[in-house]
Formats: sequence, C-alpha cells, structure tokens
Amino acid sequence: MPASRAKKAAAAPRKRDAAVTREAILKSARRAFAAHGYDGAGVREIAADAGVTAMLVNRYFGSKEGLFAEAVDDAMSGASVIRKDMSDLASLGDYLAAGVLETTDPDATPLDGSLMMVRTGGTTNPRVIEIGRKQIEKMHLKTLTAALKGDNAAERAALILSLIAGVQIMRQMIGLTPLAKTSPAALQKLLAPVIQQLVDGK
Repeated sequence: MPASRAKKAAAAPRKRDAAVTREAILKSARRAFAAHGYDGAGVREIAADAGVTAMLVNRYFGSKEGLFAEAVDDAMSGASVIRKDMSDLASLGDYLAAGVLETTDPDATPLDGSLMMVRTGGTTNPRVIEIGRKQIEKMHLKTLTAALKGDNAAERAALILSLIAGVQIMRQMIGLTPLAKTSPAALQKLLAPVIQQLVDGK
C-alpha cells in the first residue's frame, strides 16, 4: 500500500457501532443514577464514563430526562422478584417474602432500579418524579396487579410493592438491626403472612 493511502487509512475515524454505543451510555447512566440520583448525575460524566461526548448522549436519548427514563426501564426489566408467571405460584406471599429477603441481603449490592428510585426521591423536578412513577406502574405494578384476584387488586399490589420497598430500604440501605441481623428464615415467617393477606384480599 502506498504511504499516502496508508496514512489516510490510519487517519480515518473508526466507524461507530450504534447499538454498542447506546448500550455503553445506558450502562454508564444506570451506574450514575444509582450512585447519585437524578440531580447528582451529570450528562458529561455519564458520557465520559461511556467513552463518548455529551452531544452523542443527547443524540441517542434526546435529553437527560429521556436517558433517565430509559435507564429506569432497563433496570426494572432485569432481575426482580416481580415476574410475569407469579399467578401460577401456590403461595405468592412466601415467594415474594423469600425473594425480597434474598435480594435485600445486607451484604449484597442493591439493585440499580431501587437505588435510582431512592436516590432520586428527593428531586424537585416533577417531570423526573413522574417518570419514576410511570415506570413503576408500567412494570412492577401492572405485573403484580395481574397476578392478584378479587377486588382492589391494584391497591393491594401497590401496598405489597410498598412493603417490599420498605424492607429493602430498612434492611439493606439503612441496616436496621432487627432486619439486618435476624436470619432470613425467621424474617420470612413474619413477612410472608402479611404479604399473603394482601394477596388474598381478606
């Protein structure tokens, strides 16, 4: 190859893989929002962590709000105790209690989606709060409501989600001693009947 052509080839920018770039930005955003919440995470820092420019973040996601919405959606689509085949379970109370205690082990890393919601809860941006609420309703609330039978299914599902969130905050993030130090089996015995009562609607 002539020297001029070799020099031109070396100088040519490498073609960017759009899907890979988008995924890198999304992963960076999940880490940033989970660590700092919406207000504390900056687009430039998210971009730098993903190895791109802030302009590219806006090109793929439109805005910081758009990026946050997709990051929450991506996080909630992953590992969760709430799943679509729950209606087939004989004892939903036991399943949910065991699942929340497993995922809130004090030595485990909290799930990104939960951290994002907790650390963004203090934001003064009403649009961001709306995004979080809509994602929870679209994903977890809808799935859990479909698994319940009887009247007031949505209200009962919302109360179950509130119990799960409360256990996560108190046991894993705050480390409330009776929850952090008591065995999961003992806690499950106490928690499962409370959840099951809401499942049964009695």
